[in-house]
Amino acid sequence: MTEGRGMKQGPLRIGKINYTNLFPIFSMLEKVADCSAYEFTEGVPSVVNGLLREGKIDISPSSSIEYLRRETAYTLLDGHSISSFGPIRSIFLFSTTPIETLNGLTVLASSQSETSVALLDITLRKFYGFDCPLKSSREPLSEAMKSHSAYLLIGDDAMREARRQQGLHVYDLADIWYTHTGLPFVFALWIARNDCCMNAPLLLKRFVKDLDAAKDRALKNLEAIARESPLIPVLSEDELVSYWKGISYDLNEEHRKGLQLFRQYAEELKLI
Repeated sequence: MTEGRGMKQGPLRIGKINYTNLFPIFSMLEKVADCSAYEFTEGVPSVVNGLLREGKIDISPSSSIEYLRRETAYTLLDGHSISSFGPIRSIFLFSTTPIETLNGLTVLASSQSETSVALLDITLRKFYGFDCPLKSSREPLSEAMKSHSAYLLIGDDAMREARRQQGLHVYDLADIWYTHTGLPFVFALWIARNDCCMNAPLLLKRFVKDLDAAKDRALKNLEAIARESPLIPVLSEDELVSYWKGISYDLNEEHRKGLQLFRQYAEELKLI
């Protein structure tokens, strides 16, 4: 596809995260849009962040810390995020002991995550005053907990483990954030590379229109979307709908306040 001399040819390259929290958006995007204009590349958040950073994709729902670290390289797609006012129910710290006893202990964190790892660091250091080294891990929870006291998991893995684990303390980091700040936590933002905005303005405008429509229709059809979810063996349709209703897909002034506080804390702790 050609938009004019010097403009991008071919489809927009879109990062796709196959987590349940984004399933309604991508599911509906495929229904409302002519996806021949888009090329989707799948990956976990940390991988998609890297693809966007390296220019291998043009747009993605990326970790908010990726945006904050390289804000001048990206354009924010307004009105869209993955956020929560309180529990998010898919970002869990699993611990063999109460969180108040973790000071000084090494805590594992999923290698799939970047924003949630920063949130964990902020939680332990700012809210509890702890000094806990964080170590990235790909181990399953059952193996990891044999040698460590606490492990942060995100996304569908976290949701599955929260349902099957017995005897562990389970903490929702978004709930802890909201308790301490009174503000929503913004986990992900839809962002585009600036060169995409310059070289494919019409394609980008078309995608934003499709994304707006997908979000609007998805939030009105969560029950139908739940029947298509690959997580149905784990969660019922009602549980999925309840989970999605607990997520804020918007980006308004309150979200921006939460994002700004996250930036402030991350800068204080030299995370960005």
